[in-house]
Amino acid sequence: MTDPIVKDSNGTPLKDDDSVTLIQDLKVKGTSETIKRGTLVKNIQLNGNPGEIECNTKQVKGLVLKTEFLKKA
Repeated sequence: MTDPIVKDSNGTPLKDDDSVTLIQDLKVKGTSETIKRGTLVKNIQLNGNPGEIECNTKQVKGLVLKTEFLKKA
């Protein structure tokens, strides 16, 4: 079984350890944090779901983001 291809909002394939940029402000559920548009997120990890990636930011660790809000940096 092959892993699904994970793509950003522009259709660019993503892989582990890529860097992505947020294209929209996102509120983080369960916290009062908002991650601003343009934030660079480094060293993403694919989690097997084609619409999501796992990452860490300065504000929040262990974050899962939907790929529709990201573009490859």
